[in-house]
Amino acid sequence: MPVDPNAIATWANAVTVGRILSAPLMFLVVPDGTSGSWVALAVWFVLCVSDGFDGYLARRHGTTRAGAFLDPLADKILVLIAMFTLVSNDIYWIVPVLIIAVREVAISMYRVVVGARGVSMPASRLAKYKTTIQQFSVAFAIAPVTAENATWLWKWLLWIAVVLTVTSGLQYLWRAQRRRT
Repeated sequence: MPVDPNAIATWANAVTVGRILSAPLMFLVVPDGTSGSWVALAVWFVLCVSDGFDGYLARRHGTTRAGAFLDPLADKILVLIAMFTLVSNDIYWIVPVLIIAVREVAISMYRVVVGARGVSMPASRLAKYKTTIQQFSVAFAIAPVTAENATWLWKWLLWIAVVLTVTSGLQYLWRAQRRRT
């Protein structure tokens, strides 16, 4: 049975809210230093896979305006918490994480503004790729196999994520400018 697009209490939204509430676990499980952690990787994997699960539920039962807002917000919260945890543990450099954070906060604020006008702004395809690359960068930075022995991999992925983050942010600005004219 299809879900009302204005519904808030849906299974997909419940999974999304669960992802948001579980995100602070990353602060607890990411170890200091660069040795990585299987526990941190397992938690990260579950949090990332649950994004696909809430998307599956939304497609199966129907998407909602709340879900269109909450799902990208959950992705941003998860990625930023993980990245800032890695910064605080001297694994990630702060500069690329700040670039990503500024864009994520700006786009989230923009979503709130246009959402108040009744405009839904789902994630673009490029933004979904960006999120995937961000998630892989975190995964390789915390995986014991690559955390220390393949730093080039997660560092390159982090900088690719920065490029995609800035590009998708500019894409949203361009679309917003087109809507005004």
